[in-house]
Amino acid sequence: MSAPDTGPDPAPVLELIDAFRRSKAMFAAVSLGVFEALGEAPADVSSLSARLLGPTVPHGPLERLLDACVGMGLLAKRDGAYANQPVSETYLCNRSPLSLTGYVLYSNEALFPMWAHLEDAIREGTHRWTQTFGWQGPIFDNFFKTDARRRSFLRGMHGFGQLSSAAVAAAFDLSRFHRLADLGGATGHLCIAACQRYPQLRATVFDLPMAIAIARDYVGASDALSRIDLIAGDFFRDDLPPADLYALGRILHDWPEDRIRLLLAKIYAALPAGGALLIAEKLLDDDKSGPVPAHLQSLNMLICTEGRERTLAEYLALLREAGFASVEGCRTGAPVDAVMATKAIP
Repeated sequence: MSAPDTGPDPAPVLELIDAFRRSKAMFAAVSLGVFEALGEAPADVSSLSARLLGPTVPHGPLERLLDACVGMGLLAKRDGAYANQPVSETYLCNRSPLSLTGYVLYSNEALFPMWAHLEDAIREGTHRWTQTFGWQGPIFDNFFKTDARRRSFLRGMHGFGQLSSAAVAAAFDLSRFHRLADLGGATGHLCIAACQRYPQLRATVFDLPMAIAIARDYVGASDALSRIDLIAGDFFRDDLPPADLYALGRILHDWPEDRIRLLLAKIYAALPAGGALLIAEKLLDDDKSGPVPAHLQSLNMLICTEGRERTLAEYLALLREAGFASVEGCRTGAPVDAVMATKAIP
């Protein structure tokens, strides 16, 4: 009798079946305040449940969540008391300068519900914010209406910036530039990293008024404060601040090509000869076989914006069309890669 055909290892499929449960468990723990509370002191489940859920709520369900977080390496458990692991203390507590909690909450409250309609996004080729929430305008104009949500999201983006901006600033030699303007610069993380690396550089964070109000706190706490200006404006509608190096970090993937062409033409016209544009985005491989985080981000852009991720060749075509003479790409090893396009010197 021949042995039964068991097929290939099912682990990749089983892991993906489980993946959304792992994400949602972390999202729920952040949303309930588990890591914030344990950041103050370890606690057993009964005291933690009374604090987070109220004294009359049974603590059994919370214990399941806490034990799952132990299994996922987010919490430690000893003698019945739970405590944060270093990774949670660093990335899942608001007090940490590297906190990603704002983006976790955004993922839980906005992205997770929209991803439930991925099939419809594939069929129709459009975002899901109207289907999911009934919003008629862009997600940015709706989800971020309150100051609390804006601050939470930008705190999360600052955490991502802390993971990437130093690598983006180091991707190319920027020592010949004197004035950097980061368009849509959010909390100023790229300007801070660039000024810290290049002592000759002055920088401008250019973003909408609501972002600039929040950026003051982050830039004000930086040792590069004296070399960074904050200017409120809309890079589609307003004049751009003068610079010989512009930056776009996680901006182009939000927009369709007609809007990108408009913005690139505006930047090109504002640059002096020899000036450059530094782009921070996750690059797809030339044959689009990877990397998986870029694929998933591209699907995320389908779900919540009008944009997508691109290959270096696709950026090259857009940048050459805008007039840039040379285009270089760099895989940084960080959550985003870098592309630099230079305006020719006559």
